[in-house]
Amino acid sequence: MTSLSYAGISELAEAVNGQRLHNSALDEFRVVKLDRRQFLKLTGVVGGGLMLASVAPRAHAQDSATFQPNGYLKIDSDGIQIFAKNPEIGQGVKTSLPMIVAEELDASWSDVQVLQAPIDTGTYGYQFAGGSMSIPTNYATLRNAGATARSLLIRAAANKWNVDKATLATQNSHVVDSASGRKLSYVELAGDAASLPMPSDGEVALKDPKQFRLLGTRLTGVDNEAIVKGEPLFGIDQSLPGLKYAVYQKCPAIGGTVSSANLADVKKMPGIVDAFVLEGNGNASELLPGVAIVANSTWEAMQAKKALRVEWDESDASKDNWEQASNEADRLRLENGQQQVVNQGDVDAALESSAGSASGFYKYHFVSHAPLEPQNCTASFKDGALVLWAPTQTPPQAIGSAARIVGVAPNKVTLNQMRCGGGFGRRLYNDFVCEAAAIAKHVGVPIKLQWTREDDIAYDLFRAGGFHQMDGSVDADGKITGWRDRFITFTADGNRPVTGGSLDASVFPNGLVPNMRVEQTSLKWTNRCAAWRAPGSNVFAFVVQSFLHELADAANRDHLEVLLEVLGEPRRLGRMHTGRASGVVKLAAEKAGWGRELPKGHGLGVAFYFSHQGYVAQVAEVGVGDPEGARQNRSGESVQQRKLYVHKITTATDVGPIVNLSGAENQVQGSVIDGLSTMMDLSVTFENGRVQETNFDRYRMLRMPSTPQVAVHFIDTGEFPPTGLGEPAFPPVAPAVCNAIFAASGHRVRTMPISEEGFYLA
Repeated sequence: MTSLSYAGISELAEAVNGQRLHNSALDEFRVVKLDRRQFLKLTGVVGGGLMLASVAPRAHAQDSATFQPNGYLKIDSDGIQIFAKNPEIGQGVKTSLPMIVAEELDASWSDVQVLQAPIDTGTYGYQFAGGSMSIPTNYATLRNAGATARSLLIRAAANKWNVDKATLATQNSHVVDSASGRKLSYVELAGDAASLPMPSDGEVALKDPKQFRLLGTRLTGVDNEAIVKGEPLFGIDQSLPGLKYAVYQKCPAIGGTVSSANLADVKKMPGIVDAFVLEGNGNASELLPGVAIVANSTWEAMQAKKALRVEWDESDASKDNWEQASNEADRLRLENGQQQVVNQGDVDAALESSAGSASGFYKYHFVSHAPLEPQNCTASFKDGALVLWAPTQTPPQAIGSAARIVGVAPNKVTLNQMRCGGGFGRRLYNDFVCEAAAIAKHVGVPIKLQWTREDDIAYDLFRAGGFHQMDGSVDADGKITGWRDRFITFTADGNRPVTGGSLDASVFPNGLVPNMRVEQTSLKWTNRCAAWRAPGSNVFAFVVQSFLHELADAANRDHLEVLLEVLGEPRRLGRMHTGRASGVVKLAAEKAGWGRELPKGHGLGVAFYFSHQGYVAQVAEVGVGDPEGARQNRSGESVQQRKLYVHKITTATDVGPIVNLSGAENQVQGSVIDGLSTMMDLSVTFENGRVQETNFDRYRMLRMPSTPQVAVHFIDTGEFPPTGLGEPAFPPVAPAVCNAIFAASGHRVRTMPISEEGFYLA
């Protein structure tokens, strides 16, 4: 396992933006515990850290009533202000990260004002939201930041009262002298604390978690009231004096360029300021060729876009075709793969000598991120400087990319960090920021670029589809003896698989069964693929946890019993601890009433997955209706329609100590609903390089009446540091539901979305 330094996080972000990040890279980190000397000396420790310059007192730069010992905290006559360093994309970090500082500071939450931090890597290190990394990579740093400030405030009170600081305590934003009953607020002590030197080694003590008053409680999001009131927090809300509105039309097939366009006609339309061609910069993740239209209103810009007629040169454009890829995968599944990812024991011998076996061909489609807020960015370029208002998950990366686009140094770019209306990995990539920057430079006035929903899906960076030929064996005692996975994935460059489309040796159940082989073959693909909520895990869990159920059925054994048997005795296995895995499996089964008698047509299904350092098990309870007649699916196959009732999904999660219980519950519930929506009916198909599902009429999201009951349970053994929660609860949803479908009906689901096999939600 490796720790992530500032350089490491910067490299990680570069990898994300360059589409070369694999799931293992997100999973492989540990939280570093720092002593006081390390904390002060290191620049860019885990979580970005406090730079030495920002930790040291800055009395010369602040008045006597302002206490700002680091970039995360300021106390003055206006009260206690805590800065949230990372982008808020709905995962709750604008609340949870400041909570960590406030806990160690011993501040009353009602006294705290939370502000979005500026983009400043010198103070905060790399600022980004992705990989469920905000909590684990900032926890130690933020605790130290709050504790250091608390230590200085105590010393300031001790000096004022002329007492031993060891006799003083803190509570609810005050330093308290229990002997005399005196107390001073942090605001009253700010000026005195600002003049003190930084604490020496050993002088700052972190709280014992048993003393926590704030962490682990339920707190509402700091922006909730503003969101309800419709305040302009999001990128799409921004407005400036003299603002114009822009749209950008790219070739429907990625890689096409503009041959000609009816620009003269478009410019004559009402409200149109300009229409022009941008050549692109050769980097599909930054600026693709296209036609920009700038208007006095978004409506006029979009009307002009409808009237735009472009002749595209598609000589080098994508010719991707999902049906052709599916047919090729169906052929390749019978052949040995190009690469062996895992080769443990003798799989062939195990399959030949088995007492029972299972075999199945699994496939899953491409899907779009489809955040609620389509991509947008406001940009102003004036006097060689660029100012951006961008809802991005990687602000420093956006600054670098935009600077290249307009030809200035990064220090000439200012990015205002906007709240994101959903991300799920899409806003790790900054093509929309680059487009806005290029248009703003061309027209010389502030513009707001707005993508339509059709743009957002058609020009997404997709979760990759894939195919798995699964074969396995069990012995006479019903134990799994052999496991083979022939995985067919996609590649953009002919070498490495696309992001989220590569298996590695950590794939479940490697190390848990005696004979296992995983083979990987890549098909050429041009459309862009990228990190998508729980990259890799979001689809691999469906395959491996469903197939484990197939083998349990082949052995005529209870699936829960087989799953726990495979996990075995508690031990460290690579990055996963099997004891923690078994713990969540047992808890989910207990809370769901595993083994109880159910009505006819009902079933329970269990699944577990370890993703982004999080351990999550889920038990789904479903009902399956009788066959209702045949219909054709997207592939033109005839399938029996059946109504599916997902009554309840019980989850058990171990991500260490919880920071904000309300936010944690929200993350799990949201992951379950997102997982159910995705597995049911979400699919992006391609013909001649073009996306076929470009709006919600064909890309059908889950509707509110179909939302199941979601029961959320957490385990905290107290032995492990906290890890992230934005992604781990997503992967087990599909296999838990599909295993429950088999228990209820005997139908084995091997395709996502499962509407391809005729199922639809009641």
